[in-house]
Amino acid sequence: MEKKSKFAFFSSSSPKSLPSSPSSFTSFPPSPLHQVFTQTTMEEAIERAEAIIKKWDPSTPSFTKIVSLFNHSRKEAKEFIKCVRDLRKAMHFLVSQDSQSPKLALAQTLMQIAMTRLEKEFFQILSSNRDKLDPESASGQSSTSTNSEFEDDYDDDEEDDNEMKKANESITKVEKASAVVMSDLKAIAECMTSCGYGKECVKIYKRIRKSIVDEGLSLLGIEAYKVSRFHRTDWVTLEHMIKNWIKAAKIGVTTLFRGEKLLCDHVFSASNSTRESCFYEIANEAATNLFKFPEFVAKEKKSHERIFSLMDLLAGISDLWRDIEMIFHYDSVAGVKSQALTSLQKLKVSIHSALTDFESTIHKDSTKALTPGGGIHKLTRSTMSFISSLSEHISVLSEILADHPIIRNTRLLEVYVKTPVLEEEEHNHALSVHFAWLILVLLCKLDTKAEHYKDVSLSYLFIANNLHFIIETVCSSPLRDLLGEDWITKHNDKLSAYAANYEISAWSYVYMSLPEEPTELSPEEAKIYFRTFHTAFEEAYMKQSSRVVPDAKLRDELKVSIAKKIVPQYREFYRKYLPMLGQERNIEMLVRFKPDNLENYISDLFHGTPILASSSVS
Repeated sequence: MEKKSKFAFFSSSSPKSLPSSPSSFTSFPPSPLHQVFTQTTMEEAIERAEAIIKKWDPSTPSFTKIVSLFNHSRKEAKEFIKCVRDLRKAMHFLVSQDSQSPKLALAQTLMQIAMTRLEKEFFQILSSNRDKLDPESASGQSSTSTNSEFEDDYDDDEEDDNEMKKANESITKVEKASAVVMSDLKAIAECMTSCGYGKECVKIYKRIRKSIVDEGLSLLGIEAYKVSRFHRTDWVTLEHMIKNWIKAAKIGVTTLFRGEKLLCDHVFSASNSTRESCFYEIANEAATNLFKFPEFVAKEKKSHERIFSLMDLLAGISDLWRDIEMIFHYDSVAGVKSQALTSLQKLKVSIHSALTDFESTIHKDSTKALTPGGGIHKLTRSTMSFISSLSEHISVLSEILADHPIIRNTRLLEVYVKTPVLEEEEHNHALSVHFAWLILVLLCKLDTKAEHYKDVSLSYLFIANNLHFIIETVCSSPLRDLLGEDWITKHNDKLSAYAANYEISAWSYVYMSLPEEPTELSPEEAKIYFRTFHTAFEEAYMKQSSRVVPDAKLRDELKVSIAKKIVPQYREFYRKYLPMLGQERNIEMLVRFKPDNLENYISDLFHGTPILASSSVS
């Protein structure tokens, strides 16, 4: 597994030359093996410890001063740890038997040297193995090994090696290296803590690991957030910061903090208080700062145009909530959860305000410019685009409207929105009613705008075009499930009514220009009907040629409906009375339209291409 280099930054500081004195050994609890420890085994333990501890004394000029014990020989490192533990037992024995013994003074000196060496090793391992201790490695290793390779069972090294070999077969090369490093750290931490040098060990661990977390977040683009910075930042820049924060927060929580928590729990598994203290010092400040960002964003100027970024932020925190609760479960880091929760609540309030701002924007739209040809108004396009996008955030909006209902009289809307049956539908019902309300507000505003057209037929066409656009947007988005088929059916009925009203107001004079019932007409009467029809059709055609119907399906439906009402009746009239006028002079001027030509003229309608009077149809 390729490791991310973004977390591989290290502190260059070095450990102290000598740790502080340990607590009095008289306060140590008796060792379990105290009863079987004898004068002989005590002396042997000190003798073995003296040999290996002095060999690795960091103050001597030998090669061991610059060489790492754990890198040089893991077998010897294992023996070193064992000897230190035995030395501690020997010191307990001496304290209980002869506290003035010279050997106790020697043992104490050896213990200080050993602790200096282990402190140095602990620092070196932490500093030089950041790539093996990055959060991803720690996360992957957390379930692989929970026990230190340096446990007290030394009786069967071959069996122990076989166990490690089997375990290693199931993990990657990088994870194997991580397992070894984590095992070394745990062994040193447990050894130093049991010998009274836990504070020195913890101090090193906190300093180095905190720098890793801080630098890791910095590489992810997370900075120390201050509210004054947000007041000076334009929205485009802030929007970019939000997108980056969402990605960074996911990595920060699920990888960086989670890995740090697992590493802390592993290394200091022997002490609950120590691992909580370490994790607090390492993660609390950085994590709290991380979750301040959404709160500061939520406090900025409320605008419906920003609602999607706010919802993305809200969803980002919500998606991480389980991880946040699991990682920051200690009482000492409860402030992190509190900050994340505060940001969630602030975002909800801000999103709620943006929703009301959006409705207010529709109400306040005062553009007086008429859409040429009765086409789709820009308010319709922008509003439905916004509502359609909102419908893709059902869970977030449903939760917000449940927590902060928008109070209004929507009883009339209930008949348009399907009655909830399933529990999930009940949860979304308030959102369905809210969307139905927003569309109703839009339709009312469009009715007002339609009144500005001087031609009544154009007003009806304008409403029909815009209503059709609204219905199509609903049918092609999650709005369909929210509003239901009843809403669509009722509004399709309204669309048909508007289209019919357009036809009547725009083409009724043409429809009435021919006799309703087949009658016997004289040639003179037939000529009058031909003239009347041609004039009516030409005027209507020239006027309606500038009209536009953007949707091809609606356009064709209108053409077919108009043609069905005109062409068959005219064809029959043409067939019956044209022969009667065969002897007329300039018959082409009198009968200017053939039935087939009418269909062609009608098929050219609703593309918004006006026909001038000077180029009248012929």
